[in-house]
Amino acid sequence: MLGSLVSALRALGYCCLGPTVEQGAIVFRELSAVDALPRGMQAEQLPGSYAVGRDPHNRYFAWANGPQAIKPLAFTPREPLWRVERDAHGRLKFEHVAAQPVKTALIGVRACDLAALALQDAHFLQGPHADAHYTARRNALFLVSVQCAEPAATCFCASTGDGPVPQAGFDLNLAELADGFVISAGSPAGETLLTSLELPEATSHQLSMAKEQGEAAARKQQRSLPSRDLRPLLMHRLEHARWDDVAARCLSCGNCTAVCPTCFCHAQHDELALGGEQAVHARQWDSCFSQGHASLHGFNVRPDTRTRYRQWLIHKLATWHDQYGRSGCVGCGRCIAWCPAAIDLTEEVVALAKDGEGEQ
Repeated sequence: MLGSLVSALRALGYCCLGPTVEQGAIVFRELSAVDALPRGMQAEQLPGSYAVGRDPHNRYFAWANGPQAIKPLAFTPREPLWRVERDAHGRLKFEHVAAQPVKTALIGVRACDLAALALQDAHFLQGPHADAHYTARRNALFLVSVQCAEPAATCFCASTGDGPVPQAGFDLNLAELADGFVISAGSPAGETLLTSLELPEATSHQLSMAKEQGEAAARKQQRSLPSRDLRPLLMHRLEHARWDDVAARCLSCGNCTAVCPTCFCHAQHDELALGGEQAVHARQWDSCFSQGHASLHGFNVRPDTRTRYRQWLIHKLATWHDQYGRSGCVGCGRCIAWCPAAIDLTEEVVALAKDGEGEQ
């Protein structure tokens, strides 16, 4: 079935991206055939640790996630927004640089990443001024999600309400069972493609097994957040001593924001040609952990690691409720696995939640 799916998507003009092992991690790369999928692979994730291993059941999707999510395909790490040129008379001509996205089908998307994409959509698409570059890239995506069967030790999407079973945002969804896949459509485009594959109807037993698989994956998760709305708690812990404790461990490297599927901070800058006749205005990913991110007219409002980490956690788990009506965390656990200091967001929240302890 997977081979037929990849072939059908390629026939429709999609560049198919799927999971493959590269430099010791499962990442999304272009697939020329289904054989490129990492069958029989697993990824063990712990705080500050990620390692690829073997799946004894030889499944295609027996891993939770890798360092990448959907975000780089819609909100690209770097792109030009407009350019300016000086003509022969010295006049300046400004020109919008339009995005040129490639039709892309992404195979292996997880529920947490679909929830993260919905938050990215809320930021870039909703409101009176939708981002043209994001819109073009977003509209070029065809998403094939996979129900998680083996959550990582760092996963906690069940506590945020975002997984492990995809509920919305996909074109097609797969549940991998011992005897094949249960596949369902979540959009008109997905329904059309599913019909063209002419697959047999899933049996009641297969549907029951898929449902149990999702429930079992939720039960396996070892981490959780104490509430889906942490705003009241965290806004009363702004001077908690735990911020000093975590600052002593945090490297301000920005890894957590780079792998986070919902972070959208970016900077804009001008790139000047050597001759001075042309310039490109570009944006690229930034992080609230970088020194320049909080610089305002010569004054840095977050001059140290303590205030930067506090900004990241408070915004992610508390003030996102003011902006988007929910937390900015989808429980993917990437910030835990890819933190070189092994800082665990869920542990920090529990420490901050201890009533009356550590207040200065």
